[in-house]
Amino acid sequence: MEKGQEKFLRGLAKQYPTISAAASEIINLQAILSLPKGTEHFITDVHGEYAQFQHIIKNGSGAIRRKIEEEFGPSFRTSEKKALAALIYYPELKMAEVEKVETDMEEWYRITIHRLIRVCRSAASKYTRSKVRKAMPKEFAYIMEELMTGRPDQSDQEAYYNEIIHSVIETKSAPGLIIAFCGLIRRLVVDHLHVVGDIYDRGPYPYLVMDDLMRHHSVDIQWGNHDVVWMGAAAGSTACIANVIRIAAKYGNLNILEDGYGINLVPLAKLAMECYADDPCVGFTVDYCKGDYDERDALLDEKIHKAIAVIQFKLEGHIIKLHPEFDMDDRLLLDKMDLKKGTVMVYGKEYPLRTTCFPTLDPEDPYALTEQEMDVVERLRGAFMNCERLQRHIRFLYTKGSLYKVYNGNLLYHGCVPLNEDGSFQEVEIYGKKFSGKALYDEIEAYARKGYYAVDPIEKKKGQDILWFIWENKHSPVFGKAKMTTFERYFVEDPATHQEPKNPYYRLLEQEDVVNAILAEFGLQGEEAHIINGHIPVEAKAGESPVKCGGKLLIIDGGFSRAYQPKTGIAGYTLIYNSYGLVLAAHEPFESVEKAVKEGSDIHSDTILVQHVNRRKTVADTDNGKAIAETIRDLQDLLDAYRAGLIVEDFGKV
Repeated sequence: MEKGQEKFLRGLAKQYPTISAAASEIINLQAILSLPKGTEHFITDVHGEYAQFQHIIKNGSGAIRRKIEEEFGPSFRTSEKKALAALIYYPELKMAEVEKVETDMEEWYRITIHRLIRVCRSAASKYTRSKVRKAMPKEFAYIMEELMTGRPDQSDQEAYYNEIIHSVIETKSAPGLIIAFCGLIRRLVVDHLHVVGDIYDRGPYPYLVMDDLMRHHSVDIQWGNHDVVWMGAAAGSTACIANVIRIAAKYGNLNILEDGYGINLVPLAKLAMECYADDPCVGFTVDYCKGDYDERDALLDEKIHKAIAVIQFKLEGHIIKLHPEFDMDDRLLLDKMDLKKGTVMVYGKEYPLRTTCFPTLDPEDPYALTEQEMDVVERLRGAFMNCERLQRHIRFLYTKGSLYKVYNGNLLYHGCVPLNEDGSFQEVEIYGKKFSGKALYDEIEAYARKGYYAVDPIEKKKGQDILWFIWENKHSPVFGKAKMTTFERYFVEDPATHQEPKNPYYRLLEQEDVVNAILAEFGLQGEEAHIINGHIPVEAKAGESPVKCGGKLLIIDGGFSRAYQPKTGIAGYTLIYNSYGLVLAAHEPFESVEKAVKEGSDIHSDTILVQHVNRRKTVADTDNGKAIAETIRDLQDLLDAYRAGLIVEDFGKV
């Protein structure tokens, strides 16, 4: 035995000090490998739409309804199955509704507990008893385990089983037990959640989405460009801060900053009212959803919108000039304006401006901030960096997130892998070195982390500038477009200037050789390897399919955000990957929690079978299964060492 291996096995022997302990663990792990693979749930481009997000998480994209259907089939009326599903999603609210109309609550509790036990048994069938036990709330764990493992159909246990339920009702514990069972069902139906980017922007409640994700039992996140700009803002990048505020103002969501994160916008509002008091702010109309926005705020919000946009263009100009390697000189447009003529030069062509009202612009130095703007920017920077709730959310994004993830044979990323027109990987210069493919992702993610965590101020600043680069640079894999035409959309009428050509990736993703090359770049191959992609909304109502390249690539952004739904015609896609294969669900808009509770209404989802496996997948087929198999090999080596006398059993630790 080599010295390194002996040291490792002696360390392992402290955990398994005898032959029987090591053998028992091998038996346990081998059995686990034969269990069905846990269900993975993929969502993307949530964009702050909390009600829709919350309901899809609670119903597992229809997984709970399917579980109820499998368990009860035609023996239940549809209305009863809807009511049971609504109870599992929203137990407290549903029970409050039931109490208003039910004349015999004890009988309802008894029937409901029996039904929940059946659904819970079915949901728990693919897990070890130990894992199920750990998922139970402590105060009800003993009762729940007895009810789930008991046999009321056997005479020896019937009285015992029924007395447990009777005692639960007698002691007024039934509501708590029902809530516990509903939570356990939701927890077991979906084993792991993948969020493929863009939690933030457009919708009104990203901070509530983040709160829920932080409570989720098992989750990973692939950063979207809208997440990265918030990460940059929390890190102190003033250009990212300006973008975050501008987008919030544009969609009538400044309350995200003020109410959700407690960020003081009064200095910015004061600047906006003083500098743009007589400006009609043409082009800065607030895009809001009726019912979610107080229209009386529109006048001020439009002025804030313009004020922060001008500040943004100035701050971005500083970064572009500092980093010529970013190749973004074409985005320097403030100095291309001729306010006397009322025109701007864009790509060598002169266009009329919508407005010549730029009271904070110095024609001699258009990228210079005024003293008042500098004061506002510094105050905002302090507010973002000192916001405890925001920092907690962003640290979670860094801890649970990354630019891409390879998981159980699938490659997950939000945007694209930058390609040349011929399908080869595009080389991108990052601080003097060129990278492409996976190496590009790895390099810019390393700098993104430095932008938040680095102690060295030079490295931290470089990292913060890369966070902004990821947000809108043409070479960013998360942005994936030739340019971000924000300036032109505000100030130039001609729609020809608003075009944002996509990276060749989006024109080549039906070519199997290109998709296979991307998968191989990240270490994947074979018919069961897939790319799972977000970022670009699929126009389902125009007949576009989210399934690309014969099922090898799935774009699952279908318009979670209400801002995109008129374009997509649906309210988002989600993907379920269980032991039987991949199922894609296309969702209609969610009406309300109130309607779901009262009427049992659910999100209507049309499902598309993407892939059905010939052999049901087990834990052994997963990444976790491979890690378990390696542990089994180590334990077998330990057994061999015990039996050869190379390591002595320690019965004192048993």
